[in-house]
Parts: sequence; C-alpha cells; structure tokens
Amino acid sequence: MIIGRILALAIGLLCAVAASQLPEFAQQYRQRLGGAVEELGRVVGRFDDSAQASGLSRDQAIARLGEQPDPLVRREGEAMGSAAERLANLRRQREDLATTGPFERLLVFIRQVDPGLARATYLDFEPAVPATTEGVVAGFVGFILGWGAMLFLIHIARRLRPSRRPRLAVVRSA
Repeated sequence: MIIGRILALAIGLLCAVAASQLPEFAQQYRQRLGGAVEELGRVVGRFDDSAQASGLSRDQAIARLGEQPDPLVRREGEAMGSAAERLANLRRQREDLATTGPFERLLVFIRQVDPGLARATYLDFEPAVPATTEGVVAGFVGFILGWGAMLFLIHIARRLRPSRRPRLAVVRSA
C-alpha cells in the first residue's frame, strides 16, 4: 500500500519535471523558427530577385524550371516551390506564436509544429528550470496526470490480484 503511494508520487514528480520542459522546448523551438524564417527568406528572396530580373514572377519562374528537359533543373524548380511554401507556413506559424498568450502558444506549437525544426530543436535541447507561469502550470498538470495515472493503475492491479485472505476451514463432525 505505502509502496504504491511512493511509486505514484515518484512517477508524478517525474511527469512534472518532463511536462515542465514543454514550454522551454517550445521557446527554444521559437528561436530556431525565427532563424529558419530569416534564412529561408534570404534563399527565396534571391530566387525572387533572379525571377524578377528575368521578367518573371516566382510562380512563373518555378513553372519554367518545371518545363525544362534537364531533370536537375526540374528538381531545382520543385525544391524552390517547396521552399517558398515552407517559408509561408513558417512565417504563419511565427506570427501565430507571436500573437497568442502563453498557454495558447503551447497549443499553437503542438498543432503547427514543423517536424524538421522540432527534430533539430530536440537534438540541441537543453532542459531548464521552469521559471514561467506556463512552466510551473505544465509541471503541476504533469504531476497530477502522472500521479493520478499511477494510483489508478495500482488500484486496478489490486482488484485483479487474487485475495490473500486465509480461508477458514470447515470442520465436519463425524
């Protein structure tokens, strides 16, 4: 009984620490997002300048590249189309993250996360002590969920385990 409660408390604390890192991860992701938008903006901007110098819009230049017989040139056109689309998505995400409140920002992050940026953020992620309201609340929610889940599982395990109560022997008289 007491071991189960200690285990539930330990799992709850572990979940609190893990959940409190979500806001920090999202903050580090936002920093990486800003850098990606700037760099991708430069790449797409150079392409736009080159297209404009040729008297074409971005879409026209990408279409022209796609019509070329050289597979390398066609792939470059496809890559630029993908880069421009990704830039638009990242800019929209950055704007959404900048215009929402702290807790809503976490939901925007979860809904709109860019898998490549998230992977890169994860590889460089450095955990931090939650010093924001968001981090403290996320930690508290993580604790409640982990602790509650463990108590629930312990309760289920006890109900499934056969009873250890000694059975009374029935004495029969001869």
